[in-house]
Amino acid sequence: MSTAILTGPPVPGSTLERDLSALGFAVRQAERPAAVAQALAAVPAGQRVAVVDPRFVGHRHSLRLGLTDPRFGVAAIPGAVAVLPGERGALAAAATQDTTRGPAGEQGAAGGAVAAPPATGCLPDRLAERVEAEGTPVHRPELGTLVATVPATGAERAEAAAAVAAVDDEAVRLRSAVKSRDGFFTTHLVSPYSRYLARWCAHRGLTPNQVTTASLLTALVAAGCAATGSRGGFVAAGLLLLFSFVLDCADGQLARYSLQYSTLGAWLDATFDRAKEYAFYAGLALGAARGGDDVWALALGAMVLQTCRHIVDFAFNEAHVAPRGASAGAVSAALTGRLDRIGWTVWARRMVVLPIGERWALIALLTALTTPRTTLVVLLVASGLAACYTTAGRLLRSRRLPALGQDAARALVGLADNGPLADAVAAAHTPIRRPALAAPLWALAGTAALLGCLLLPGVAGGWAAVGAAALYALCAGHALAAEPTRPFDWLLPPLFRAGEYLTVLLIAADSEVNGALPAAFCLVAASAYHHYDTVYRLRGGAGSPPHWLVTAASGHEGRILAVTAAAALWSAGAGLTAALSVLAGGLALLVLGESIRFWISSQAPAVHDETGEPA
Repeated sequence: MSTAILTGPPVPGSTLERDLSALGFAVRQAERPAAVAQALAAVPAGQRVAVVDPRFVGHRHSLRLGLTDPRFGVAAIPGAVAVLPGERGALAAAATQDTTRGPAGEQGAAGGAVAAPPATGCLPDRLAERVEAEGTPVHRPELGTLVATVPATGAERAEAAAAVAAVDDEAVRLRSAVKSRDGFFTTHLVSPYSRYLARWCAHRGLTPNQVTTASLLTALVAAGCAATGSRGGFVAAGLLLLFSFVLDCADGQLARYSLQYSTLGAWLDATFDRAKEYAFYAGLALGAARGGDDVWALALGAMVLQTCRHIVDFAFNEAHVAPRGASAGAVSAALTGRLDRIGWTVWARRMVVLPIGERWALIALLTALTTPRTTLVVLLVASGLAACYTTAGRLLRSRRLPALGQDAARALVGLADNGPLADAVAAAHTPIRRPALAAPLWALAGTAALLGCLLLPGVAGGWAAVGAAALYALCAGHALAAEPTRPFDWLLPPLFRAGEYLTVLLIAADSEVNGALPAAFCLVAASAYHHYDTVYRLRGGAGSPPHWLVTAASGHEGRILAVTAAAALWSAGAGLTAALSVLAGGLALLVLGESIRFWISSQAPAVHDETGEPA
């Protein structure tokens, strides 16, 4: 429940009270501005509270944006301010201060239909300014063509009312439900109608979480259809995967349309996209197996490549959140600016990175028309080209970026996921000033040595692979012996992810043991979930997962040692499959249990992707 306090009697004929009630506010009226502090104290604890000037003129959606967004503790628009329960004290203090030190001539000003000019007579605006002056951030939403004003005269009020009538706020609301920046397929072939689906869901009381869950279930049914191995099943799988993507777009649009953001929704949104895609890969592999074709290695390779692509993006963005100087990235920025002036290049560059819309459309089309092997091979080639393009661009930009800050360094340490073994090596290292590329070169050397050793005939299932894994752990520790503050240190997490995931893939593929590759698929999926969970915690400002979780999960180097040791001990028979299955199950239970606990806790941030970056 929420309460809106009007700072005086409403203007005759105003729709303000009706608009506030429609937004879920119980409307109360303070007899005069000086009584607002007492009215605030009378509102039950735990409620959102808004203070609104009764002379307010504007669109209902302006009030919705300014007063109901759950992501911000304090938000304000001209003539209104709202706070969540945690910030009630700041607003009450500002109201008390205003009562004792309000501007001269204000008393009695709000009693008329249209009172003194808002510069001196608008109490909500002054409260927002005082709350902000005391150090509490105040969110002020971008209203665009929407109207929100407190007119001082009858003529100004009539002018504001005419401005309100000239703009269809429902049309604005529907447009704003769509991300301002998205891929070509999503922007032109999905969003034009998925936003109407989002509005349909809103009018029927459906929540974004329900739509997200429906998207997941649809994708799982699509994976099940693909697993049948029949042509009809593949066609149905392609169509259902596309519909799942439409629902995936609609859930975010519904959240923006109705401002229904939640902690649980953040967790669902952060994890379900990957779960749907990787479950579909598994469905393709199962379907191919029914036809006598083993493509589990290709399915696992597609998951490895896609996850490493994401880690490249996440690590670079965490390291270089914003330009740290006027000259940073000047050459690439200038080139981007010139390209943006050529309209088609904008969409070409967004498509070449193969964002989720284009990727799912490609998968759906190939699944319906070709075989699982063709689908996965084309996906690997396209994703590989996209990975080369994006990684090359990030490497070129990194040349001109300065050293990283402490926050970026902590984020990279969390993304690296070093365990007890690598930490022990790092702790024993003598601190010295190292060359700029020392850390990435250590990581690259360890990863290349490990993978190169595993590619040698007869090594993957022997003790030599365990020795290579031990060398990898030493290199991982040396790579993070000093804080990762150099411009290229963002390469550490993707190099470690490639080392871990590809080790599991190569050992399972080399063993030729029945069931080893599906078990390896599950193990990499559990590890990837842990790494995605770390990313979204960092994005929300909650920091890395707890140290005990990283220790219990053994870190990437510990898991590599466990897998290589299992292969050396049980390279023949069902032992390796059983070992990989146990590792996958244990890791999944560990990371899922802690992740669920975190994301449903009150400390978890509501993280929603509004950047439009390709996923």
